[in-house]
Amino acid sequence: MSVNLEEKCINTIRFLAVDMVDKANSGHPGMPMGAAAMAHTLWSRFLKQNPENPGWPDRDRFILSAGHGSALLYALLHLCGFELSLDELRNFRQKNSLTPGHPEFHHTPGVETTTGPLGQGLAAGVGMAMAERALAAAFNRPGFDVVDHFTYGIVGDGDLMEGLSHEAASLAGNLKLGKLIFLYDDNHISIEGDTEITFTEDRAARFRAYGWQVIEVADGNDCAAIAAALAAAREEREQPSLIAVRTHIGFGSPAQQDKAGAHGSPLGAAETVNAKKQLGFPVAPVFLVEDDVYAAYREIKDTGAQAESRWQALMADYKKQYPELMAEWERRQAGDLPIDWEKSLPTFPADAKGQATRSVSGKMINTLAGILPELLGGSADLAPSNKTVIAAGKDFAAPDFAGRNIHFGVREHAMGAILNGMALHKGLRVFGGTFLVFSDYMKPAIRLAAMMRLPVIYVFTHDSIGVGEDGPTHQPIEQLASLRVIPNLNVIRPADANETAAAWAEALKRQEGPTALILTRQNVPTLPEVADNALKNVHRGAYVVGEDLRDADITLIATGSELALALAAAAQLKESGIRARVVSMPGWAMFDRQSKAYRNRVLPPGGRRLAIEAAASMGWHRYLGDQGDIIAIDHFGASAPAAELFQEYKITVAEIIRRARTLCRG
Repeated sequence: MSVNLEEKCINTIRFLAVDMVDKANSGHPGMPMGAAAMAHTLWSRFLKQNPENPGWPDRDRFILSAGHGSALLYALLHLCGFELSLDELRNFRQKNSLTPGHPEFHHTPGVETTTGPLGQGLAAGVGMAMAERALAAAFNRPGFDVVDHFTYGIVGDGDLMEGLSHEAASLAGNLKLGKLIFLYDDNHISIEGDTEITFTEDRAARFRAYGWQVIEVADGNDCAAIAAALAAAREEREQPSLIAVRTHIGFGSPAQQDKAGAHGSPLGAAETVNAKKQLGFPVAPVFLVEDDVYAAYREIKDTGAQAESRWQALMADYKKQYPELMAEWERRQAGDLPIDWEKSLPTFPADAKGQATRSVSGKMINTLAGILPELLGGSADLAPSNKTVIAAGKDFAAPDFAGRNIHFGVREHAMGAILNGMALHKGLRVFGGTFLVFSDYMKPAIRLAAMMRLPVIYVFTHDSIGVGEDGPTHQPIEQLASLRVIPNLNVIRPADANETAAAWAEALKRQEGPTALILTRQNVPTLPEVADNALKNVHRGAYVVGEDLRDADITLIATGSELALALAAAAQLKESGIRARVVSMPGWAMFDRQSKAYRNRVLPPGGRRLAIEAAASMGWHRYLGDQGDIIAIDHFGASAPAAELFQEYKITVAEIIRRARTLCRG
């Protein structure tokens, strides 16, 4: 590509973005104007992709972590031949368009992950790079590098300010993810002005300290220097690379270049004309793409199609040489589970002493690891407490990356986003553990997983005041309610060992969204009333345990460790002439998806109901009706033995009986 044509291509990207924002009267033109040259260099010379098949497995991944600059990505996708028409660019940020304000996975062809919340894209990129290494370890054979691609991205100052980026970059350096490359749009501007007011540390030194290769490019419009930096980054396989490119926000705008105003406001008609004149670009028409620009990008499209064709030929030979591995590859890529996998799930006999559901979860992880070679995960430095170790698995680490135990360190923020990246990559089933109270650190990533419909599994242990002596800082109260309110997140709080096994089964079968398993630290009895029902009913979210009394005086509804208390209370109420039905309700969202007829069978309309849960009451009233009540904890806990706390806060059989009798007296 000639220098003049390359300059025309870059200016076309710039002004497609500017015209998008101007027409919408909304958006962020400055970042695309400044970053256009480095984005063009990456996409035109290095990025391995096929717009005809955006999801082919061995494509390079590209993440616009600075998602507010979405117009940049949409311009590139259009020019490179993805199914994103010029009319879609004209409808930027409009209802039902394929060009929303921030990039959305599942929505726009070629978008690899939903970005916008700053730092999330960088951390998801770390996850994608980890997934690439894990799959390469599992499937590559001599002469058959069937998994061999890079993860690229663009980050801005905002991404690097967020604490999430520190966590993710530190882990990436530790893991020596050499095929991870980010371009840093170093434009020195954030919304409030020059970054000198908030962001003065040496970013290059910080990333070098993390174990990254850092390459600095002085001129963001020097395509040759950017290309040389990308080539050097691709050669370095022991360190991830950050290419710090000194750019100018709003480049080419006489009034807005290097100004904070270019960040989040349209240039406007007059200044757009000035910028086009400044860069020698035709003033009219708007949304201009000349034929030679389309032709140049068509060559890029053809190169990508050829790359996939070579890969498909390699896979055909791979299938002949390694038919069993190929079958496993195809199963994993499809997201299918092995045939009859559920037959290997354990069942647990009734046991009054029982065991902690976190311990049962650990047993499930190890059972499932023998069935599902794609299962891997870890914990935020809490694996012995979360019971997330795969005993037969090695640590996930360089140089072979064949291990299945990921040490995330004390980095919940990053763990959540990295799990998203691994799930987005496909071919793996991933989980991550921490204490339930620390799920708050992960909330932005969980929210994005639910939005993107990713089958991530969260193992949240130490689920209540049962934590005991660690005190209120570690005793979750409001966390269950805050997780349950996230759309498309299955929150399952199993009552005993068999419900825990069923919860894991449900989490693995779910392909359209994440699941949070809420597990006890303390032992809970393995209930005979649950043993034969869990696998058949947990997926329904709620079901009757014990005798289904259609004419009961009251229905007791409980989750988790409180179900055993409800069953004990029902037995004592029966002795005093009060007939109580008991409902286990491990998953609100799953129950809400059931038919109205089923929901009415489990919770007959109009009856008295008493809910019991050692957490905040928020949200429970939707299930209680006009004659309902709840035993809950709407205050913080205290540092004391767990048994004393349950007594102090009246999460007891005696209190259930007292409140049930009060309701029945009406």
